[in-house]
Amino acid sequence: MVQLCSIEQAVDDVLERLPAHIHMGMPLGLGKPNLFANALYRRIAKLPERALTIYTALSLGRPPLGDGLQKRFLEPFIERVFGDYPELDFLAALRKDSLPANIHVQQFFMQPGSLLHSASAQQDYVSSNYSHAARDINAAGLNLVAQLVASSSEHPDRLSLSCNPDITLDLLPMIAKRRAAGETILVVGQVHEDLPYMPGDAELGMDQFDFLIDEKDRTTLFSTPNMPVGLQDHFIGLHASTLVRDGGTLQIGIGSMGDALTAALLARQADNEGYRQLLSDLDVYQWAPLISREGGVEPFVRGLYGCSEMFVNGLLVLADAGIVRRKVYPDVATQQQANAGLLDDGAQPDGVSIHGGFFLGPRSFYQRLQEMPHAKRLEFNMTRISYINELYGQEELKRLQRLDARFINSAIMVTLLGAGVADQLEDGRVLSGVGGQYNFVAQGHALEGARSILILRSWRESGGEVSSNIVWEYGHCTIPRHLRDIVITEYGIADLRGQTDAKVIEALLNITDSRFQAGLIEQAQKAGKLPKDFQLAPRFADNTPERLQAVQARHTRLFPEYPLGSDFSDEERDLLRALNWLKSKFKLTEILELGKAALDAPEPEAFPEHLVRMRLDKPEGFKEDLYQRLLLAGLKATAH
Repeated sequence: MVQLCSIEQAVDDVLERLPAHIHMGMPLGLGKPNLFANALYRRIAKLPERALTIYTALSLGRPPLGDGLQKRFLEPFIERVFGDYPELDFLAALRKDSLPANIHVQQFFMQPGSLLHSASAQQDYVSSNYSHAARDINAAGLNLVAQLVASSSEHPDRLSLSCNPDITLDLLPMIAKRRAAGETILVVGQVHEDLPYMPGDAELGMDQFDFLIDEKDRTTLFSTPNMPVGLQDHFIGLHASTLVRDGGTLQIGIGSMGDALTAALLARQADNEGYRQLLSDLDVYQWAPLISREGGVEPFVRGLYGCSEMFVNGLLVLADAGIVRRKVYPDVATQQQANAGLLDDGAQPDGVSIHGGFFLGPRSFYQRLQEMPHAKRLEFNMTRISYINELYGQEELKRLQRLDARFINSAIMVTLLGAGVADQLEDGRVLSGVGGQYNFVAQGHALEGARSILILRSWRESGGEVSSNIVWEYGHCTIPRHLRDIVITEYGIADLRGQTDAKVIEALLNITDSRFQAGLIEQAQKAGKLPKDFQLAPRFADNTPERLQAVQARHTRLFPEYPLGSDFSDEERDLLRALNWLKSKFKLTEILELGKAALDAPEPEAFPEHLVRMRLDKPEGFKEDLYQRLLLAGLKATAH
């Protein structure tokens, strides 16, 4: 029977009942009970005779403020959005490499780029597929599980794992087996007032918990504000949208490229004429045979089924728009009827349109789920990650459900031979983690009619230098080249499946920025992988940002800056544009241009509210005067 207790009582009981070394597992992302985790961390930090190893992933913290104009912009915004969100003590210590000697944190996925310079985080990173995390954590000696949960007055004897049934549901059978053998393994839950109660597989009886903290958590939930979608991302999403087949299955990831795909699918449904005119203007129909065979450009009649480890905001937006609406069912016979068109969806109460393992998103996403009627929430089944990320286990059912699946994931680089790089730098430092990307790529090859699609920006800019994200070689890969399939950049689509190395190289060169094509051709020829007389097709020689900007200017309504809404005010959107422009200009090659822009900046009266928001309406001293002039220059340059 579950024991109700305070946070400190839970810590006392855990210390009393468990051995000297506590092995605590917590969900990735939103589902961590930060208040309990901090209380246990602080207690053990003072007990050198005890030890604590934490197994988790995606430990969330406020973004660093930085300094200068960035800090002036971020401080009020972060205070407004994150409020009293309790930061994880161990995350702050990881960032400073100051964990106590008796505490370790092992993660299999990290907040992207946030712990590149943490030696302890890098050394204790565990490279595991998301679907193997439960197995590996259990094998490490897990003896404590702690999780944030949701409650409902309609179900007083039950709790919901809400945002994170992903690994917990896979762990529970393993825990039961070890308990039956006499091991002590404790499960602690803490209810959060604002966490949506998700029915279905995520629901558990109270008896699954040993301790339930009765101090309900009312602190601010961590959220990920929607960021602006830029030119490259919009064109990536547009190309990807043409390969999504009506009646099929969709998996997408977090971030602005995923938001851009959502925007393109919304346009395909609601503004099909404008959408198709844009495709024609962009000359997307040069890939017409592939699009006809694998995707489509018509509105969705049957709709899509979402099967994604992360239930992202974009999937919910697509569900609200009636695009994600194809239902799947929990048994083979019913699913066969559905696939044959013999089933009335309205007569089947157990149909699911989205399976998700975890969710994380903007505040509006949580609020939308909270306000949704229970019957509608039943269509979104949060479940174990092994069900979503693998085919084995109920394989016949999964194959029937996952028709024409499109698994769409982002990469940071792709080699000309088709290997994908997404999680790690060449020197071994981990940016994020493999997560479920490999799982979905493998499914893309294993499922009939499925495709794995890697999306990436063809180029990047850092410190004033522009580099290609399509490279000849790289010292690490996340997806090996024997699993190459489809790659998309802002310049188009490369279908690599079953192609020779020379054809793969040519297809990727066709979607490479033209500033880098000649150098890459030379490298491939030098390695003997391209004929010496190879010539790029003329239509791919104009892969330039300027060409895309011209297309965008002719179809502006199809390029919304915030397609899924925004937590930023109107002034903050303007400021964010200006700050990004300034960031791009702080380089030696354009320092004169920046100085001229500052001299030519408009008077403060042109942007009074923006200056008040940045506390630069009354500058004091040379530094603030300079900040004001630079900001005004940026606002003028990026004014809509």
